[in-house]
Amino acid sequence: MGGKTGKSVLCFGFPLSIFFIVINEFCERFSYYGMKAVLTLYFKRFLHWEDNFATAIYHTFVALCYLTPILGAIIADSWLGKFKTILYLSIVYAIGQAVLSVGSISELTGASASNLAPNIALSMIGLILIALGTGGIKPCVSAFGGDQFEEDQERQRGTFFSLFYLSINAGSLLSTLITPILRVVFIIGSKMYKKIKPQGNIMLEVSKCVGFAIKNRFRHRSKEFPKREHWLDWASEKYDKRLIAQTKMVLRVLFLYIPLPMFWAVFDQQGSRWTLQATAMNGDFGFQVQPDQMQIVNPILIVIMVPIVDSVLYPLIKKCKLNFTPLKKMTVGMFLASLAFVAAALVQVQIDKTYPVFPAAGQTQIKLINVGEIPATVQFQPQSDSVYIAPKSESGYMIYETSKLQSAHISAAILNKTVTLDLLEKERYTLAFTWDSPNISSNLIWDNITSKPENGKSLVRFINSLNNTVNVTMGDKDFGILDPLSVTNYSFVPKPDRSYTISVSTPEAACTADSRKFGYGSAYTISLDYCVANQLSITYFDDIAPNTVHMAWQIPQYFLLTCAEVLFSVTGLEFSYSQAPSNMKSVLQAGWLLTVAVGNIIVLIVAGASTIDKQWAEYVLFAALLLVVCIIFAIMASFYTYIDPNEVEAQFNEKEKEEHKKDQDDKEKEAEADSRM
Repeated sequence: MGGKTGKSVLCFGFPLSIFFIVINEFCERFSYYGMKAVLTLYFKRFLHWEDNFATAIYHTFVALCYLTPILGAIIADSWLGKFKTILYLSIVYAIGQAVLSVGSISELTGASASNLAPNIALSMIGLILIALGTGGIKPCVSAFGGDQFEEDQERQRGTFFSLFYLSINAGSLLSTLITPILRVVFIIGSKMYKKIKPQGNIMLEVSKCVGFAIKNRFRHRSKEFPKREHWLDWASEKYDKRLIAQTKMVLRVLFLYIPLPMFWAVFDQQGSRWTLQATAMNGDFGFQVQPDQMQIVNPILIVIMVPIVDSVLYPLIKKCKLNFTPLKKMTVGMFLASLAFVAAALVQVQIDKTYPVFPAAGQTQIKLINVGEIPATVQFQPQSDSVYIAPKSESGYMIYETSKLQSAHISAAILNKTVTLDLLEKERYTLAFTWDSPNISSNLIWDNITSKPENGKSLVRFINSLNNTVNVTMGDKDFGILDPLSVTNYSFVPKPDRSYTISVSTPEAACTADSRKFGYGSAYTISLDYCVANQLSITYFDDIAPNTVHMAWQIPQYFLLTCAEVLFSVTGLEFSYSQAPSNMKSVLQAGWLLTVAVGNIIVLIVAGASTIDKQWAEYVLFAALLLVVCIIFAIMASFYTYIDPNEVEAQFNEKEKEEHKKDQDDKEKEAEADSRM
């Protein structure tokens, strides 16, 4: 445990410095994922943005987080070096988190429900700073970790990338409160790090080299020149062979990256579309799981699976003498991600079956509620449909052409009443009535609900079936004073998974009853029936049924996506590092991360341009696109030849030594010849 390799202290065969890097990544990733997990619902519930706009801004932010790594790579490789880049941009990152936090507190910004401009402004500034910070350090941290290993530590370096990815997901499982404390761990390890000095603006040199090669080839297109083995060889007149060889390595890998954004277009929807999917599901696991909390399934599975895959699955495959190369792992990962979205589509189909049907153009829905003690029959005119309604029961919503609902004739015992129906298209109504000898009392109520309650919330309203005026409360909510057969407005239930005390009071008496647990995504009309010995009798009418598809059905799609992530993302990080020249490690890591940004841009384009009404169909579309891309990537990968950049570097170093020795010999011979003269 105490050995040294140069200045590196070894711990279990690994440089001790990498443990500081892993812990730092653990803290940073929790800060990022903890914030990102609630971001979509923050946009919807706090800033009151609609689904598609919230999804668009979410993916714009994620795309920005994966565009800024290019900037971080340039700063690290050309100016500050990886260590200082990580340190300084971490400060920017922390400031961004602070600004975002302030922007979410109306009491500090002075914002109101009608004017959220200060919150929106601060939130956007905070997100931009976070994107600059997290994106800027992203290509540096993994490459900086890889730098800590010697050339003969390839196996340990591979294990490091698995640990590194494990820390990313483990970080999202712990409290943000300890993140600022552990952040200083990265600085503590400063003296142990192997810090590779920046080697000039390598990206600028590469760009110039590529530009000159294209220009030179185009200039000589009509003349007869010796054929070049590679189009970049046309830059040899101006640039040395080492830079050209390094540029070839990078471009070969970047060419392979062209299909990869489609994977990220699918993967990052677990924070947007999958979270919104969970809002229409039942989260009762014995305790209530919130929709955004389902995202924790992914890091939990990562923490479990990465050690199993790295220490059990891969060695087992190796013993079976199967050539499971990095690019093959990534191909399988893309295929599994496609299957994950097929699973999401199947779940969505089941969810859609539970959605209420709302009236289309030219149609109206009407529901009959008999809050009285005797049965009744209702006949619509001129429709002529007759509906029987038992006491304390309802008909459920019925759809009719609006023009055929002009009146309703109510018959109860020997009493009759005709109610004129003045209805609008595409609206829902409730016709409530009771036998109130010697009359029938009725109330036509407009049900101002046009969709299932958003974000899994539940709605409740009360109808007064008592003979006198009452004041109604439920828990801490005062619904106000209700006249007989009048109805309150719908109000959100604070926590649909718990029971509340319902109270009605008159100048003479007060009665109470305990409510049921309402369930998420539901809407109820509660009839206040009668009061005996201070006990209130109530009847529930389902206006919209609660979510019935359990959130546990999302676990298979999360499992498939996590398997895909382990095979694709962990492997991709190591592949990007192993195939890059020593002076372009951060650049190629930034290229890898750029595919994530492009993937999120794809989601923006599809979400903005798609005319698909059904969410399950959009899931199938993404699954099909990824499957096609997977096949394309597999074909491209079959032509890729793996290289060892260290061997290429060693060859150039040996050649330079030989040329230097030859120059020295030539100079000595010239000097000897001059001395003889």
